[in-house]
Amino acid sequence: MIAFAVVAFALLAAALAVVLWPLLRRPAAPALAREQSNLDIHRDQFAELARDVEAGALGAQSYEQARDELHRRVLEEAAGAAPTGQAAAGGKLAPILIAFFVPLTAIVLYLYLGNVTGLVAPRHPAADLSSITADEFKDMTAKLAARMQQDPADAQGWTMLGRAYRAMDRIPEANAAFKKALELRPQDADLLADYAESLALSAGRSLAGEPTRLLERALKIDPNSSKALTLSGSAAFERKDYRAALGFWGAVLKQPDVGAELAQALHKGMDEARARLAGGPATAAAKPVAAHERVTGSVQLDAALRAKVQADDTVFVFARAANGPRMPLAIAKIKVADLPYQFAFDDSSAMMPDMKLSRFPEVVIGARVSKSGAAAPMAGDLEGTSARVKPGRTGVIVTIDRVVAGS
Repeated sequence: MIAFAVVAFALLAAALAVVLWPLLRRPAAPALAREQSNLDIHRDQFAELARDVEAGALGAQSYEQARDELHRRVLEEAAGAAPTGQAAAGGKLAPILIAFFVPLTAIVLYLYLGNVTGLVAPRHPAADLSSITADEFKDMTAKLAARMQQDPADAQGWTMLGRAYRAMDRIPEANAAFKKALELRPQDADLLADYAESLALSAGRSLAGEPTRLLERALKIDPNSSKALTLSGSAAFERKDYRAALGFWGAVLKQPDVGAELAQALHKGMDEARARLAGGPATAAAKPVAAHERVTGSVQLDAALRAKVQADDTVFVFARAANGPRMPLAIAKIKVADLPYQFAFDDSSAMMPDMKLSRFPEVVIGARVSKSGAAAPMAGDLEGTSARVKPGRTGVIVTIDRVVAGS
């Protein structure tokens, strides 16, 4: 409010200065100068009459008539100069009226046309996204999807939609959204990394093939892209190129804005890569699993859904962070015929060295019967999830008890 008033006053003063300056600079008494000029002319005329008389060119009678005529004109002009004071007063009155009515008019117009309540409206804090419920997030995503149908040229909108779909585990829709965004912004390194990550999720979390090619494109565009470097390191670790993984992750750690959590995960991944280089997988596997790194339990199918599955339908059992990335930390692939299934996830089950179970305070165990055999959820699949549990928990029960709805 105070800042607005100060700015408004400064603008108003500038406007008045522009209008009043020419008026205030006007000569103070032009009428007086004109009167002085007339008196000088009359003096010259009287002097000329005197010279004509002395030279004998003008008789006494004619001189008196001419002198009386000059006296009469001087008196008439003196009488006509009386309103001079009023004119001067009028010249001062105009700037005064302008200085009064211009601010008054501006204030009245603002009160009538402006938004007065906006000056005293309280500042609202930024929305707390952590308070958004799953239903609210789903509704927001649906609205964004509808808007993108009306404005398909908005690359940023498609990127946001892809990330929203990915957070909801709707990976096929996320892939489609990222692809459209990339068609509009093909030189965006971070977008290429997002698309690569999404494609990896739909391929069972594997970065081989197209995801790796997308990451290579991203690093050609921006060699310092933190996300592209991180995922490239994971792709190199996946194909057992541990030296390359160390190079990619080391490049991320050299950047000044690396978060503490990411730095910790990268250091752990690099330690494991060095261990693999030194002694191979057997050395790392020989390390005993600590109790706090393990979650165990069983997966069962609700009896009401048995008629909807076949014995050879694929079942994905997975662990993911309760708060954090939606990507699975660990995953097991079985068949419906294997249910009930006893699972045991620990740090050695991690799909990525930088995404271990023990890194997260709470995890969720889920299971999904995939009718298509794909890891990404699709309408008609059956699923179930546990409550949030801490690493180290045993006896977790996951019941597959609901059908995945269509988008």
